[in-house]
Amino acid sequence: MLSDSTILKKLERLPKRTAGYKQLVRELGLHGDARRDLSDRLERLVASGQLVEIDSDRYSLPQPVTAKNMVVGKLSMHRDGFGFVTPDPTSLKEPLKSQLSGDIFIPPPAVGTAMHGDLVLVEIINVRPDGRAEGRIIRPVNRAHATVVGIFHYGPRHNYVTPIDQKISQDIIIPPGLERPEPPSSVTPVPPVVDSVSKRRRPKGTQKPNDPHRVLGEEAARRANWDDLESVVVDVEITDWPTATQNPRGRVVEIIGYQDDFGVDVEIIIRKFHLPHRFPPEVLAAAQAIEPIIPAAEISTRRDFRDLPIVTIDGETARDFDDAVTVRLLDNGNFELQVHIADVAHYVTPGSALDNEARLRGTSVYFPDRAVPMLPLELSTDICSLRPQVDRLVLSCVMEIDHHGEIVGYDLSEGIIRSAERMTYTDVSAVLAGDAALRQRYAPLVGTFEMMRDLALILNKKRERRGSIDFDLPEPIIEFDEHGLMKSITRSERNIAHRLIEEFMLSANECVAGYLESRRIASLYRIHEKPDAKRVYDFEVIAATFGYSLGVGPLPIQRMQFKSDRRSSYGTGKRPREIEIPKEVHITPRMYQKLTEKIAGKPEERILSFLMLRSLKQARYSEENLGHFALAALTYTHFTSPIRRYPDLIVHRILKEVLQDRVERAPSPAKAVRHGADDAPPPWSKRRDHAAHRESLTPVTGPIPLDELHAIAEESSHAERRADDAERDLMEWKKVKFMEDRVGEDFDGLIISVTKFGFFVELTDLFIEGLVPLASLTDDHYTYHENTREIIGQHNRRIFHLGEKIRVLVDRIDPVEKKIQFALVEEKKESRKGKRRSR
Repeated sequence: MLSDSTILKKLERLPKRTAGYKQLVRELGLHGDARRDLSDRLERLVASGQLVEIDSDRYSLPQPVTAKNMVVGKLSMHRDGFGFVTPDPTSLKEPLKSQLSGDIFIPPPAVGTAMHGDLVLVEIINVRPDGRAEGRIIRPVNRAHATVVGIFHYGPRHNYVTPIDQKISQDIIIPPGLERPEPPSSVTPVPPVVDSVSKRRRPKGTQKPNDPHRVLGEEAARRANWDDLESVVVDVEITDWPTATQNPRGRVVEIIGYQDDFGVDVEIIIRKFHLPHRFPPEVLAAAQAIEPIIPAAEISTRRDFRDLPIVTIDGETARDFDDAVTVRLLDNGNFELQVHIADVAHYVTPGSALDNEARLRGTSVYFPDRAVPMLPLELSTDICSLRPQVDRLVLSCVMEIDHHGEIVGYDLSEGIIRSAERMTYTDVSAVLAGDAALRQRYAPLVGTFEMMRDLALILNKKRERRGSIDFDLPEPIIEFDEHGLMKSITRSERNIAHRLIEEFMLSANECVAGYLESRRIASLYRIHEKPDAKRVYDFEVIAATFGYSLGVGPLPIQRMQFKSDRRSSYGTGKRPREIEIPKEVHITPRMYQKLTEKIAGKPEERILSFLMLRSLKQARYSEENLGHFALAALTYTHFTSPIRRYPDLIVHRILKEVLQDRVERAPSPAKAVRHGADDAPPPWSKRRDHAAHRESLTPVTGPIPLDELHAIAEESSHAERRADDAERDLMEWKKVKFMEDRVGEDFDGLIISVTKFGFFVELTDLFIEGLVPLASLTDDHYTYHENTREIIGQHNRRIFHLGEKIRVLVDRIDPVEKKIQFALVEEKKESRKGKRRSR
């Protein structure tokens, strides 16, 4: 089977380590669909930096960075013209590897022709003692964005598009004749566009006025024929990259609409973050060709759960149901927890059009009023979805759990279920709270729900004992009226139904991870590494101002001096300036857990929980098991959401291979084989030598090679971060639009961050943040004190600090940066929420 490693090894053996697409087809002996697979893999390898595209359809291995002061990394630009490069660890050589700490600063003149998001080659110019470095960009290695979304403007000399993403600071020049997409009739002879994220080659000019993939209101629909493009949002393909003396140039490939038209904001975000959102015809055809009826031969090989009271529990608006559960008591008094997950891998096979598109997307993306699914709706909401009263194929994890929450045994098998009910979190919570009408309606299931609640509480207690961290931070929810317009922003609340599903999914994920690792099968893991000492140190400093600590004890500090300070102070009698750098610190998840318990219900809970969360690293996917710090789990994976997450689909694919191999050797293929608790590693608190544990379970076999798993892990982690950023960006945009009609009104708020230019306030009831600029405090001269993170008045000694409750007025909305600015409301003045003040 064709893999990334096969392609890379072939190129390594070729002269000059370079080859064209047709040459690789010949060298690898590819035919039919394998040629398309090669094209997709080449694009992904270029996107990840493992290959360089020299010219059209010609590829080369990247030249090694030989200079000791050269590194490769991703560029992140600031709207003011400077940027930061995050180094690729594999490109770091000694002594830079031990000297650098964090990103590399790139001043405006040193950015050159690079743009935001590009993979660039950087020359390190200076490294400070604290590890911070400055450099200049030699050249882009790989361009990140082939298209840019922006606002079209007519100009006296030339037309141009101003990018909506302010990190792209240069306008894009639109030459005459390229202001509008090409008509569909001219699609065929035109060279293809390479989408910047998907890297899929698709024809230019394929915009359709009534595109079903777009969700636009009547305003945009009425403007199908655009006579005047001034201030209209468009998507632009870059045809010429910027130089030191010239802006980038491009051509309009899609007209989206005015920013304020209903639905345009979502379309902008999709294109700003380059989310693949149009399923190619071959993918839709593959989905529509799947036979929904399950053959009797398939059913006979699976464990049959169809007579059990199995239910799905999801949100009211959910349409893809990929997990179903039930609980019952065994004769020995233990619980039997069944977690059944949609068998997506049965329908999405390796290397197929559906698989390639799912890998390309990586994850479904959820916006307040729509979703961009990973799989076509034929699969995600029908054939794979565990709909009620319909037979569905599943992968099942059946666990025996004692009354201490310990898993004493489990079965993993391919199964078939028929969900009894499609339940919602709200209804299950109401049933458990004693709602008479709902208890009567779901009478046959009430006992099952009560056992679910009891087991979930036991499992939660077990996680608490081992030190698992539970940040119960509510998320914002946007509510819409009957016309699709925003009417409020509220805080989501997790009820007991949310918690029980969460506990059940965690248990299943750990069982699957432990099963594969104990058999030394190469797989994907969901890892969460220990926090950096610097972040722990920063949090401890802030927590101390509230009288709290993680309990890490005195932090080991290394004091360093700048060479320039030592030289300038020589012979003057002055002490050179010193900086403090925290060294490695002993930190455990239980320390975080104990602090969350201490602050529970306190006024400072929200701010400290947020700061604790920021001190932790970001979870990611990896082929190497590094444990999950926040869950206090040595072995963890994602198995329970294959409809919406590609890594889960990969874990399913690996597990099915292992199970089928086991079934072929078992005397009764329809029965599952039981596994004991010893198959899974002990929890974090019971094993100290995690490194030795990993070494003893190094994977030696598996259906997917380790290098392929590494590529999938990197792509999936990137797709997850991209989706999170897109969802967060749209939510902030929605909040700003919601507050536009509330300028002049005042609200209660909480100071959640203090900086040298002001402090950020979160409105108590609306989950909305804004800045009170330092310059707006005119009753005194205020200064920022970095050691205490406070803003203090010079004469009146008024102090603004983290966690302080204040009242603010919505002063103005910045339509360009889409940010909210608050003004302080003096306590002596009468104020009332919602009262508009004259200005």
